[in-house]
Amino acid sequence: MSTNPWRVLRFNQPQFAKQVATLNRHAQADPARATAVAEIIEAVREEGDEALVKFAKKFDQVDLSRGGLLLPSRIPKPTPPVCAAIEYAIRNIKDFYKLRKPRNWSRLNREGATVGEKFDPLDRVGIYVPGGTAPLVSTALMTVTLAKEARVREIVVTTPPPVNETLNYALRMAGATEIYQVGGAQAIAAMAYGTGSILRVQKIFGPGNAWVVEAKRQVVGAVAIDQLPGPSEIAVIADDTARADFVAADLLAQAEHGSGSQVLFLTPSPKLLTAVENELVKQAAKLSRGKHLAEVLEKGCTLVLVEDVGEAIGIVEDFAPEHLSLVIKDARRWTAHIRNAGAIFIGNFSPVAAGDFIAGPSHVLPTGGAAKAFSGLTIDQFFRRTSIVEYPQRALHRVRPHIESFCEVEQLDAHGRSVTIRFDK
Repeated sequence: MSTNPWRVLRFNQPQFAKQVATLNRHAQADPARATAVAEIIEAVREEGDEALVKFAKKFDQVDLSRGGLLLPSRIPKPTPPVCAAIEYAIRNIKDFYKLRKPRNWSRLNREGATVGEKFDPLDRVGIYVPGGTAPLVSTALMTVTLAKEARVREIVVTTPPPVNETLNYALRMAGATEIYQVGGAQAIAAMAYGTGSILRVQKIFGPGNAWVVEAKRQVVGAVAIDQLPGPSEIAVIADDTARADFVAADLLAQAEHGSGSQVLFLTPSPKLLTAVENELVKQAAKLSRGKHLAEVLEKGCTLVLVEDVGEAIGIVEDFAPEHLSLVIKDARRWTAHIRNAGAIFIGNFSPVAAGDFIAGPSHVLPTGGAAKAFSGLTIDQFFRRTSIVEYPQRALHRVRPHIESFCEVEQLDAHGRSVTIRFDK
């Protein structure tokens, strides 16, 4: 009997289908946390900056009453290799999203009216960058760079104190115009409703812990949000073409994010399953974030022996992972069968870390099963879309009978009159 902390499921064992069904999940709000977050939001709405200072002392053990909430813009540069990495990533992100930027268009429809769309960048956005257990410099780049490329004028960032200097530098390089050392649910409330120091924004972006996600859920309506991305996830489907040490390394890379993270491994190969288990033990012992790894390996790690790759694909479709790694024969062909994943990484030499830091597409992706309905962060989310309609008299005359029919069915005679009056003699 294995003494490893993770769960292992096998297709040839009883209750397999029932156990696999537990992987099909969706994020749900915790009632106690929802109540606590609502209290934090209300405190920020009533007390403004005073509440932010109070919560920084309580949750972050940082006194902001002296230095203020706004971070200084003059900071030392990181080492040359770090600067080079930041600049390289920003270039790849910009190059990727230039191809995704929405463009105005128009055309004549069949009755001769001009229809189209125009896209205008938002004026002021808020971006939350997690701090917590690590300075997520990459998240700064994978969010702020998109806003800058979209030509958003005011890009407000909140991140928990104390703020790492390299993170501050990366935020400036990516295009942040204001950076506040405020974290947690109180940061979301500040951006949504405004305080004395922080003016409210139109839309809030960025990932965060369960408290941040719940706060974003509660402020919808006061502001728009991108999505509700929570703790990191990975699913790996691998066959005998995969290397066990690579697979284990990818699983551990996402597990080191800690609390709430989910790692899932599926294979039709018993030999590979055993090899990956051995590698998990071996590699985890050498990594620095042992506490975070141990928690995830015990509470959020599942290894599954499947009958074939097709069965693995079906399980992953229900799981809807943030990241999916495919290390199987004909991987490109299998991607056509996958709809529910935030991002897909193909082959032995496509670690999720490449997408996390450097490849170009934003690593802010749906979690908790939300990939069944949501996509990852894209540049078009920083724009407002407006439709354009222009009817010449002749074109309106052609569709007048159809409009009148709709007005009759819906019993909206004022709508009908707004058309017929244009043809009265």
